[in-house]
Amino acid sequence: MLQPSTVRFLKDLKKNNNKPWFDKNRKIYEEAKLDFAGFIQQVIVLHGKKDATIKNLTAKDCMFRINRDVRFSKDKSPYKTNFGAFVNPGGKKSVLAGYYFHCEPGQGFVGGGLYIPMPPELNKVRQEIDYNLAAFKKIIGTKKFKAVYGDISRDAEYSLSRVPKGYEPDNPAAEYLKLKSFVAMTNLKDADFTSKDLVKKTVAAFEALQPLIEFINHSLSE
Repeated sequence: MLQPSTVRFLKDLKKNNNKPWFDKNRKIYEEAKLDFAGFIQQVIVLHGKKDATIKNLTAKDCMFRINRDVRFSKDKSPYKTNFGAFVNPGGKKSVLAGYYFHCEPGQGFVGGGLYIPMPPELNKVRQEIDYNLAAFKKIIGTKKFKAVYGDISRDAEYSLSRVPKGYEPDNPAAEYLKLKSFVAMTNLKDADFTSKDLVKKTVAAFEALQPLIEFINHSLSE
């Protein structure tokens, strides 16, 4: 579980997203960051027993900075209003698929996959799905996956309107070949963050996602 003070800090930051306020509350931020890191480390240790590829990671390898890159953004707010961690074999900057946890009051979620990969990686995953459609559909059709995520995300932002070049429109895998991201997510309530079951719930979500992660990363290693 996370401390109520961690969630409260993020709520306060959203109302006061400026450097003077942040500097004044830096000690609270450091305590919240440490709290989140401790939670992520617990998840890594527990899920690392099932997925050996992440067992040697530290929370620091996976956590994103709270500072925003505002160079190309109209929104000049200096700080993110969330704590996020991307857990995968290569750490947060890896091109591999992995598990993600997003702590943000009102917008929390857990899940993961492969988000907006570059063309070489995207092409490899599409090719693997085309070659092994039955295996892919079996993974996202399991009771465990469907119970947690329902389905792989089909949001418009993650999908093309047409089948990509090189594939026929009537390809049996067409609906998946259109995808630009291969992710699954389930929302979290604010109360989940401070629940004693948060670690257990997160690890269960990661376990449900693991076969999809392995499928994607196998295709990237080809």
